[in-house]
This record gives sequence, structure tokens and C-alpha cells, in this order.
Amino acid sequence: MGLNEKQEKFAQSYILHRNATEAAKSAGYAAASAANQGYRLINNDEIAERVRELENELETNVDVIEEIESQYTFARANGHTNSALKALELLSRVRGNNSDLDTNLDEKSLEDGIVQCLNILGEDKVYSLLEKCDFVEDDEEEEEDTTEIE
Repeated sequence: MGLNEKQEKFAQSYILHRNATEAAKSAGYAAASAANQGYRLINNDEIAERVRELENELETNVDVIEEIESQYTFARANGHTNSALKALELLSRVRGNNSDLDTNLDEKSLEDGIVQCLNILGEDKVYSLLEKCDFVEDDEEEEEDTTEIE
């Protein structure tokens, strides 16, 4: 039978979003019914097969991954934070990672990832974010408390 245009768009969007609701919206289905449509579409055998085909094409096309990595490197080196973050998001999607936390990360890998993100954000943004942390306020209050006691 083959897929119609909307179904093909859904399959392609699903590869990027890894979310049936978002893919349905991207394919042109109404936002109000996107969750139901997405569920119905992803469970359709022909569409599921097309998604697998698209995944296999992405997995074998190393040039796509290299291009996104190149874009990330350029964006990061030139201070384009939003572009760098978008490239990382695309790499995650192309490589098949989902939004679930990878529980196999060791402490060193996690720290390396955090440092990489902090470097992308830049010094000013990092310090402004740290000021919002509860533990920073607590430390300052504790210092004030101990000064008063002495």
C-alpha cells in the first residue's frame, strides 16, 4: 500500500524527535489529537517498518554524524551557544539516545559532561546560574552565622 505524505513525514519526524506526539505535530496533525495520532501511527506496522528503515539509513551514514559534530565544534569555538546545544541535541537523536537518563554513566563521565556544558555556557552564565543554587545561599549564611558567634 505504501505510506501517504503525512505518514512519511511522521516517520521522518519520529527519527528526530523520538516522541510520537511531537512527530505527529511536525507531520501536520492537530496538536489536540497529536498524542492519539502519534500512538496510532507508531503502532502501524508499515510506519514502524519505515522508521526502522530510516534508522538504518542514519546508522550507516557516518557523514551525517561527522557533519553535525563539525557544526558543533564550529559553533562552540565561535561562541554560538544555542547552535552548539542544538548540534548536541541532534547528535543525541541521530545516535538513538532518548531522554531517559543513562544509568551506566560513571562519576568521571558525568563530571566531564557537566564541564563540557559549563564551557559552552560560558563563565558569566555559569556564575549567574550558581547564584540561583540553594547551597550557595546556605554557605554564605553559614559564614555570616559563624562570624557573629566569634
